[in-house]
Amino acid sequence: MNRFNEKNVTISQVAAEAHVSMTTISRYLNGKYEYMSAETRQRISNVIQKLDYHPSNIARSLKSRSSRCIGCVIADIGSPFSSILLKGINAVCSAHGYQVLFSDADDRPEKECKAIQELLDSRVDGLIVNTTGCCDDFLLQMKDRGVPLVLADRCIGRKNVLDTVTAGNYDITCECMRHLHENGFEKVAFFTPGNGKISPRLERYRAYCDSMRSLFHVRSTDPLTFDTGRDSPEKIAEQLSQFVQQNPGKRLAVFCVNGVTMSRVLRAMRLAGIAVGKDFGICGFDDWEWASLIPPGITTIAKDSYAIGMKAAEVLLSRITGEKTGKPVWIELESRLCVRGSTDAAMAAKF
Repeated sequence: MNRFNEKNVTISQVAAEAHVSMTTISRYLNGKYEYMSAETRQRISNVIQKLDYHPSNIARSLKSRSSRCIGCVIADIGSPFSSILLKGINAVCSAHGYQVLFSDADDRPEKECKAIQELLDSRVDGLIVNTTGCCDDFLLQMKDRGVPLVLADRCIGRKNVLDTVTAGNYDITCECMRHLHENGFEKVAFFTPGNGKISPRLERYRAYCDSMRSLFHVRSTDPLTFDTGRDSPEKIAEQLSQFVQQNPGKRLAVFCVNGVTMSRVLRAMRLAGIAVGKDFGICGFDDWEWASLIPPGITTIAKDSYAIGMKAAEVLLSRITGEKTGKPVWIELESRLCVRGSTDAAMAAKF
């Protein structure tokens, strides 16, 4: 008996019990059912269950050069977005007999590169990367080495050179800004923990700046852009108060670059004594469940993080199997504006 109390059933025992060759068992385990009758497949399945046989993934990977494992590097596993993305990735991989090994880059580029190399050393068949935005050259090197690789949600500076699955950012941000303008807001501040080189945040900020110029006729958005970094709620409350003091008598709104920022700004608004209502609005990305529960409801932009994960996994597996070849694909899933009382006075009045 070994340390895990396994039965140590071998492939030869399975073959003998099922009255087939070890080659047939091997083909069955690898999903190669050509020229294998349904009766034979069922008999093998019954024997495997009866003997509780579990093939050695290590031995199979050495023989087939395929580990049936996918590596996934997440920029920040602490974000609620990340757990939803991973669930989507795992749903597809699990359905196709692949395991997912993931690593957290903790928003540090050097940790992202190290995680990628460690996963490759573990013989993963391909990679899904939610990049920190600062490892473009390294990711391109992986592509040049022939590593199947798909970017999820975030892209690199050069478009259409790596398979990428993301969500709409620019157009939907412009739509949200039009909504604010049409509902009488006169100035809109942009709150972010720092855009860095993170592509979704950069696209949202570009749309915000373009909209402020075209709709609100604001030449410079510098005094309206607030970097929260890792500031405390008290510090963010000071930034909100500064925004109000700079624009006396105006109907104001805040656009938050993501859901984490929005939750921090909402907490700071309470500290600053600013109520969400007809004269002060708040909106932004990530339609998390609490957004519809906080009176009078928070206007959000919903992107389907689960679908991004699923589609990224589908693209990667199609590359690994050779089903998909040719030029890199760019897939942009639709985002959706969810208008609620935080930016719509008529809806707020119903609460």
